[in-house]
Amino acid sequence: MKNKRNLLLACITVLVVLTFATGYYAFKLREEYNNLNENNYTEAFSNLVNYVNSVENYLAKAMISKSPEHSAQTLTQIWRDSNLGMVYLSRIFSENEGLSQTAKFLNQVSDYSYSLSRKNINGEGLTEEDFNNLETMYKYSVDLENTLNQLSEEIYSGEINWKDLNLNSETKFAQTVDSINVFSNIDDNLNDYEGLIYDGAYSDHINKKEKLGLTGNDISEEEAKEKVKEFFGEDFESAQTNIVLETADIPGYDFSVKLKNKEEKYSIMISKKGGHVVETSLDREVTEEKISQEEANEIGKSYLADKGFENMKETYFIKQSNVVTINYAYNDNGIIIYPDLIKVRIALDNGEVLGIETSGYLNSHTERKYVEPKISLDEARNKLNPKLEILSENMAIIPTEWKTEINCYEFKGRVEDKEFLVYINVETGKEEDILVILDTPGGTLTV
Repeated sequence: MKNKRNLLLACITVLVVLTFATGYYAFKLREEYNNLNENNYTEAFSNLVNYVNSVENYLAKAMISKSPEHSAQTLTQIWRDSNLGMVYLSRIFSENEGLSQTAKFLNQVSDYSYSLSRKNINGEGLTEEDFNNLETMYKYSVDLENTLNQLSEEIYSGEINWKDLNLNSETKFAQTVDSINVFSNIDDNLNDYEGLIYDGAYSDHINKKEKLGLTGNDISEEEAKEKVKEFFGEDFESAQTNIVLETADIPGYDFSVKLKNKEEKYSIMISKKGGHVVETSLDREVTEEKISQEEANEIGKSYLADKGFENMKETYFIKQSNVVTINYAYNDNGIIIYPDLIKVRIALDNGEVLGIETSGYLNSHTERKYVEPKISLDEARNKLNPKLEILSENMAIIPTEWKTEINCYEFKGRVEDKEFLVYINVETGKEEDILVILDTPGGTLTV
């Protein structure tokens, strides 16, 4: 009898353990599933925010573009980006009215921008009503962008989570974006596309087959080491070869350099052809910001001149961890040559130059023959949208996606609170490009 009782107790114990284990396993599975959903929602939401930001910036461009060709490109980009935004929005499962209004708005922006791009492609110019509609859409896109950015901060800070958003239609987010239903009068339908990359004006280096700035004969590793010694001057102590880069876009020698009275080591790459400095880098922690942006601009310009890069003009910059990276373009008697670009990293605690990157300059720098303008500055100015308040104007050379260059008049201007750069071809009068200037907490960029 006692054995039966013990057996029964043992069975009950096993059942309790199994029940607990099964419950715990189910709990862990549910927890993993919830975490996976949270991650998927967060990734989709991050992409949604990026595409809404893109739509807002391209709508700003579309508001001032007068060229049918360039306007068609811009409007097509809006169509595609708003559709991609809807793709990522569809991955966020929610009954929330705010998100349905967001989908409605993106769909209508897509439809309307597509219909306007078709007008341009068919040779029809946009009417005043079209521009007014674009301006209205732009204003609401700014509201939507601000709302999404606010929601993003609340999600990443943990103030709200995806469960709250899916179950609670009374959130601030739902209430804020409900006003977007003003667009119910805009129609037409469409789909599909990809997005946008933020950076300074024409700062993507053109990797040309012929490196115009890469002059001179091939040099040996020892000769390259002498170039390193020459570059650092009397601060140089020793150099050690890290690697010989034979298959890089610019083949060269990479060295680790020890300087006098400095613990950290520099890395520097010297091109095999001609012994040019391709890039340098010093990694150290910068804990405070004492140097102003204006001072940093002058430090970088003076440093480049001292290293043999004369007549460089600062264009755009970005700050990160108390270090500013400034884009400098070659300035040839007032003509800004954007393809001849050098990036300089400067520590904002003491103004030390932490590195330079010259591949744009080495790809493109050469003595140019400038075309004689066939249209005057006044004629180019008349091709601008009359809403653009001109802040400055000069000559510039900009690169194209076909790895060629275009001589342009560059106009910097403002419409309401947005600043733009507009480029008019000096030979044809064609509107070649429009860039939106973004003044962000991290720097001045363009898109």
